[in-house]
Amino acid sequence: MSLALFQNCFYIGNNFNAILYGVVLVLYYFTISAVLDEKRKKSKTDKFFLAYSTVLLCCNTIFVATEAVFGEEMWVVNADYPGGMDAYLGDFASVWYQTLGTAATLFQNYLSDALLLYRCYVIWRDFRVLIVPSMLYIGSIVAGIANLAESARPGAFYFSGLAQQFGTAYTSCIVALNILLSLLICGRILFSMRRLGVTLGDDMMQQYAGAAAIVVESAALYTVFGIAYLISFAIESDTSILFLSLHVMFCCISPLLIVLRVMSGRAWSKERASEFTSVIVFSGETGASASTQIGMGSHPKHSDLSLRKSDSSV
Repeated sequence: MSLALFQNCFYIGNNFNAILYGVVLVLYYFTISAVLDEKRKKSKTDKFFLAYSTVLLCCNTIFVATEAVFGEEMWVVNADYPGGMDAYLGDFASVWYQTLGTAATLFQNYLSDALLLYRCYVIWRDFRVLIVPSMLYIGSIVAGIANLAESARPGAFYFSGLAQQFGTAYTSCIVALNILLSLLICGRILFSMRRLGVTLGDDMMQQYAGAAAIVVESAALYTVFGIAYLISFAIESDTSILFLSLHVMFCCISPLLIVLRVMSGRAWSKERASEFTSVIVFSGETGASASTQIGMGSHPKHSDLSLRKSDSSV
């Protein structure tokens, strides 16, 4: 049976890996620059996010390198392998460095999903929201380890057999987790901003609830490519290797974008979430005018408008 479509998608995926790896390096450079910027106010989380970004970069580098090396071995070094490149793929798909690449990919996914869980808590400020996502996260860890163990067996192939079944369960867990967290984060941001739109003003609305802000905060691109990969992988389509590459690369890019927003002070913080929550609660108890008065400190123009309205009513 010919795997021509799989081979072509593998080749195209490697090219996308190289392009998107350049994006990863640029984002990592900006992260380093933000940490070393003397004009920027330092935060206690700077060292953590620097270490986090470094580990993500290492995992992504291992994935890109192992995929490139396997492609070179299959298409160039062993071009005259008996049975051709399809036979080489079947015989060496579980070679040790491919298993290393799979392990790095799993660990990168766990790191990315852990950051999304944390960001969801920061925005909601309620552990109860994380009950179902945490169960999916634990399920993804168990299924991922089983998938890694099965695909590492001699003669096994990640995209078929029992490894594919474990892989489908693992991918289903992480995609379901990503969708749920994306909906929770987007919903919370939109709800909060709609309640406070008049108080915050257009500039603050764009910073915290603009289209770009929502896409970054919810890791939407990571989720979208995860869905595409899950569908193609579950039906055993030969195009799944291409969507796997895109999914893995955005699994690194999306968290790095979130880290950059945190470093630049444009992301939702615990303080900002608490402030918005208190304003929403107070507004619900005393009316919309109260929320306007709470926002007077950071928005003088709304303060003046509120005072004028109060004077005229008296």
